[in-house]
This record gives sequence, structure tokens and C-alpha cells, in this order.
Amino acid sequence: MKKKSIQEMSASERKRHSLMARSAKSTLLQSIVFGVVALLLGMGLHSYTTINRFISEASSISRSAAGMLERYADVGSLKEAVMGAYYSQDESERDQVWTDAYRARFEQYTQREDYAQIDAVLGEFADSFDLDAIYIADFDVENNAMVYLLDWGDPGDTLSPGDWDNVSGKGIRKFLDWDDDHPIFEISNLENYGWLCTSGAPIYNSEGKITAFVFVDLSMSDFIQGIQWFSIGYVVVLTLATALIGVLYTRHIKKTLVHPITTIADAALSYVGARQSGRMETDCFKQLEIHTGDEVENLSLVMSNMEQSINEYLENLTRVTAEKERISAELNVATQIQADMLPRIFPPFPERHDFDIYATMDPAKEVGGDFYDFFLTDDDHLCLVMADVSGKGVPAALFMVIAKTLIKNHALHGESPSEILYNVNNQLCEGNEAEMFVTVWLAIIELSTGKGVAANAGHEHPAICRRDGKYELVIYRHAPAVAAMEGIRFRQHEFELNPGDRLYVYTDGVPEATDAHDELFGPERMVAALNREPDAAPEALLRNVRQEIDAFVGDAPQFDDITMLGLHYKGGKIDG
Repeated sequence: MKKKSIQEMSASERKRHSLMARSAKSTLLQSIVFGVVALLLGMGLHSYTTINRFISEASSISRSAAGMLERYADVGSLKEAVMGAYYSQDESERDQVWTDAYRARFEQYTQREDYAQIDAVLGEFADSFDLDAIYIADFDVENNAMVYLLDWGDPGDTLSPGDWDNVSGKGIRKFLDWDDDHPIFEISNLENYGWLCTSGAPIYNSEGKITAFVFVDLSMSDFIQGIQWFSIGYVVVLTLATALIGVLYTRHIKKTLVHPITTIADAALSYVGARQSGRMETDCFKQLEIHTGDEVENLSLVMSNMEQSINEYLENLTRVTAEKERISAELNVATQIQADMLPRIFPPFPERHDFDIYATMDPAKEVGGDFYDFFLTDDDHLCLVMADVSGKGVPAALFMVIAKTLIKNHALHGESPSEILYNVNNQLCEGNEAEMFVTVWLAIIELSTGKGVAANAGHEHPAICRRDGKYELVIYRHAPAVAAMEGIRFRQHEFELNPGDRLYVYTDGVPEATDAHDELFGPERMVAALNREPDAAPEALLRNVRQEIDAFVGDAPQFDDITMLGLHYKGGKIDG
């Protein structure tokens, strides 16, 4: 939907969208946010301090109780009796917990002397610290249950020995793996007891092993209720304060901000009207008289400077546009020149029937750094070159022209591939302050026999398809790139093509073609594309590979030059 301009808005719409209205809303929102943040921070700090006090107190009491029980009571005997009876039940009996029948099985243990002794110790702690609950329990790890041994309090309001509750395995491990450095606690809201802070401590026997655990419950209901009333009062005060601050701040904003900005907006409308009427020289902002001494005054000065800059910009725009068109035209010429330097008339040797050759080069930019070349050094020797200059664009294209020319000159002088690369490398290293380099695969083939010599200076591995076979990469160690370092000696190796064999060479733009997910085309997909129709003529072969690349890459942009060359060696008469 098209957005309305300020001229198209009605008076009510302008008022609704005015800076004044937005300032009022912003002030109200900021006040509310500030109040809420202050409330949360205050309540959070108060709650954190108070809850830590509860935790510390409950932990201290539980540890003290554990120490007293270790000294003056025999918790181990009571635990062995109660837990023995608990484990002696089958699953159906254990599930009857809280029933009279279930509790009747454990009633005898409340008459024991050690039970009364432990109850007396807990009673002293409960009276001394005004505790809501203090009790002793142990864990059934296999069934994730906490089994109560003794719960101090009135007989009608306490848990009986053998009663049990479900607990999580994680909660049990928290007690069993206690490192004695940090308190063990839990904050809970129970239906019958309200908010409680529960802390526990282990009771050790004479051998230093855990016998059971003593737990202390402290009520937090009064604390929670106090926070609720505080929140209600705070919200009421916040609402009144927000309303007062909003009125005062809105008036201030109107005087110091809204009116000056409205003046600047009117000047902007006058400027737009002047431009639409065709006036090139304007002074709409220059005439403003705003003296607020703040950013608004700076804005009016900036707008005045902008108005002057735009006037100057419009004067230069035509000249810049013309320069850009000239550069674009020169790049088009450079593209054509580079294309003309590469062999592109096919078949290149129509009088020759002992081989078929085809090559393509698609630059990523207007001009590229890849190049290929093929030429006859004499009637019986064919030179093949596939190279990739580091970088892209005009610098790479210029370096490519020099490298291509030098390689061809040395080849036509009858030098071997290793000698060609050695001499070209030394020449390119002279004055190579840009530190550019070029990877090169170069081969010279004796057409009458199919014997060839090749040298690889940091370039991709070629692929060969033997007659009636499939394409495979020929992988071997190659030398560093040309122009990387002066004085490098380049290895060369011999190979042989039989009638019907095919050769495919390329630059890294083929395997490194990238799709929208940054996945590379890769050598495996390249070989598969070649073998889609391995006996295809070179032109059809390269077209097949390019179709596979385009299908893989999709709409992703081309980042590197893509250059390929295919050779079908026919030699003499082919049987069959």
C-alpha cells in the first residue's frame, strides 16, 4: 500500500502522527518502563536478600540438628527398622501410602525408645527456632521416593514412619552428592502449607557414612504477602507520578523540540516544491532562524549545508555520469580485446583430421584472469595451455596478457614445457611488485605418435578418458605457481594418448563453483558431468559440464572465471 505524503494527510491525521503526540506516548511509556524496572529491581533485590536469609537460616538449623542427632540419638537403628519394613512390601502394598492400613504396618516404630529420643531432640529445635516443620527421611533411589522416618509435631498433623513422596532423581542426587560447601534447599508453594523454604543436611554415622537426612521447613507466606501489598501500592503511586511527569515533560518538549522541528519540516516542504517546479538554486533552509542551542539548531545548520551541497552535487552529476559511461565503454572494449586474444574460431584447424579441440572462457567480471591457448609449434606438435592468474578484473587481465604472450613466444622457439615455465617465471618475477602469480598447465603433444610432455605449475589436475572408457583425474605432484619465486625449476612428465583418447583441462572456477548454500561443485560432480556422455565431441562435452554447473549453482552469483578445454585425439585410423 502506497504511503501518504504529508501534503495528502488530513488535519486529524497530521495531529495523530505529530511529534507532540509521539512525545506524549513516549514519555508515558518511558515512565511506565522506568517504574516497572525499578519495581522489579527493588523487589528482586529485597526478595534475593530475604530468600537467602531463609535459606541460610534453614540450612544452619538443619546442620545443627544433624550434629545434635549424631551426638545424642541413634538414627541408624530407626532407619534400618523403618526402611527394612518399607522395602519388605510389595509394589501394591507400597502404593497404599497415606492409608490407615499402610500406616498400621509402621505404627510399632513410634513406640521405640530411639524414636522417642530422636523426637525429643527435634522438639527442642522446633521450640527454639519456631519451626513450621522438622523431620528425618531417607531416599529410595530405585523408585525415586523420599521415605519419612520421623516427623516432629502434633500426632494428628505429622507424617508417619514409612510414608513416602515422589521426588526426582535429580533431586535425590543433589543430596547424595552434596559437597558440604553449599546449602541444599528448595522453595515450594504447597496447597496445604503455602510457601515454604526447605533445607536439609545429612546425618552421618560413626563411620562417616550418611545414615539419613534431617529437613527443616520455614514458612515464607508472610514474606510473599508483604511483596504483594507492596506491589499494589507501588503501582498506584507509579500511575499518579507517571501522569504528572507526562504533563510537565510534554509541555517542555513542545516548546523546545516540536515547534523548531515543525519549522524545519515546513522548510523541507518548500524545498520539495521548489525542486518539483524545476528551481535548481534554493535557500529554504538558509532563511531559518532557530536558536535552541542544541541538536535541533545543529539540524537546521546541517540542512542548510545539505541544501548547498545538493546544488553543487547536481552540477557534478552530469559530469560523473558521463565519466561512468566512458569507463563502462572502455571495459566493454577490454572484454572484447581479451576475448579476441583467445582462440575462439572453431574448428581452429579445419584441414587437420587427427584431433578435435574446443575451449571456452567465461569471466566472473567484465574481464578475467583465466586464459587458455592452443597452437601448433610445427606441423606435428600441438601446444596446450590452461592458466589462472591470481585475482580478478583489470589487473588480472593485464597480467594474463603478459603471461600468455611470453608462454607462446617461448613455446614457438622449441622449448620444452619445463623450460618454458622456467623462463616465463623469471621474466614475470621481474618488477612484480603486485606479487601476482599464475597457475599453469602446459603440454606439448606429438600428433603423429600421441606422445606428450606436460608440466603443472600449481594448476588443477587434468582428466583423461581412454577410448571406450570414462574420464578420470590424473593426479600427481605439481610445482609452485609461475611468478611465485624467481629461479624455480619446474618438473615435467611424459604421457601418451592413443587414438580415441580424450583430454579435459580446466581452471579452479569449475570445481569451486558455489551454490547459494556455499557448497562447492567439487571434482566429483565435475567428473560425473564429464562421464554423462564421455564420448561426446569436445564442444558438446564442455556444454554438458557447463549445464551441470549452472544447474548446481542456480541463482548464486559467479565468483570466479570458468575456463575449460577439451581435446579428442584421433591419431591414425581407429579400429571399429
